[in-house]
Amino acid sequence: MTYPLLSRIEQPADIRHLSRSELKQLATELRDHLLQSVSRTGGHLSSNLGTVELTIALHHVFNTPHDRLVWDVGHQTYPHKILTGRRDRMPTLRQFGGMSGFPRRDESEYDTFGTAHSSTSISAALGMAQGAQIRGESRRAVAIIGDGAMTAGMAFEALNNAGVPHAGKMPNVLVVLNDNDMSISPPVGALNRYLARLMSGRFYTAARESAKQVLRNAPPLFELAKKLEEHAKGMVVPATIFEEFGFNYVGPIDGHDLDSLIPTLENLRDLEGPQFLHVVTKKGYGYKLAEADPIAYHGPGKFDPAVGLKKPAPGDAPAKPTFTQVFGQWLCDMAAADPRLVGITPAMREGSGMVEFHQKYPGRYFDVGIAEQHAVTFAAGLACEG
Repeated sequence: MTYPLLSRIEQPADIRHLSRSELKQLATELRDHLLQSVSRTGGHLSSNLGTVELTIALHHVFNTPHDRLVWDVGHQTYPHKILTGRRDRMPTLRQFGGMSGFPRRDESEYDTFGTAHSSTSISAALGMAQGAQIRGESRRAVAIIGDGAMTAGMAFEALNNAGVPHAGKMPNVLVVLNDNDMSISPPVGALNRYLARLMSGRFYTAARESAKQVLRNAPPLFELAKKLEEHAKGMVVPATIFEEFGFNYVGPIDGHDLDSLIPTLENLRDLEGPQFLHVVTKKGYGYKLAEADPIAYHGPGKFDPAVGLKKPAPGDAPAKPTFTQVFGQWLCDMAAADPRLVGITPAMREGSGMVEFHQKYPGRYFDVGIAEQHAVTFAAGLACEG
């Protein structure tokens, strides 16, 4: 298949000259190119299909690589790699001497931080934002973090730190929460698109800050106005703790709608201080088989996109066991021999080969979310009790 628009994109600067309709066509071409490429090499698929429009919007709005993008759970960066001069290297993805499946600083100036797993992006982006302030440079730092990665304590430690001024100045950092665990609910529509643009705009922000300054002289009125604003927002957006951390929260908006993403990101780009944008995406978006079963298509091997993943037919030679399958069987064998053994996974039961263990020993299986630091220390607490 030919890609008339995508073939012209050698760097993100080429995206910034495209019209909105051309950007939508680019998303279609990019998604198909991604599907065809991963089906030939294997790799992470569902998560990358879900970030196509978000990736395009970020590179269209922000002046990368001068502005820094930090991708959390780095395996969702294939669209980012394709748009940053590495399209021709996709056939070498995750192969010896080929292109990495994760961001690597030594691979591209657009890979601003190495993120092989999760929950480090906000800390890194905050450090970059503070570094720019120290050097007197005008640049933006953006952390793109998934809802799963938000379960780790490190993400909240960074949020807590980002909402505090340093040397009298707030950091210019934007956190984009890529929420792909919930369906796109009715509020993520025309009304919410309008409200997101309104609340991320300069007029709303200026009016809000001016009102704060006036009402601070009358504490009872200030508290009343604060509660009224919280209740008004609560009627159209999910309850959020992020404003308590000092962020200006906007969203949720449809992460596949460029007409919503681009103006909202443009507004947030021009605001001072810590900003938080909540976008809702769908894993596997645009490829029906992956939408229906995002876990199976999370990290598939080679397959035919027209057919999808096929189960072995009767009579086929048995596939060689994977390391994951060997480990999973060993874990069950050890659990049968020793009742003290428990299994802990950081949100990847299938990926860590623990499905059978969970089924056989549900009382000895723990899923703690993507929170490795907690998983290890929790294990130490269990070990203290034998």
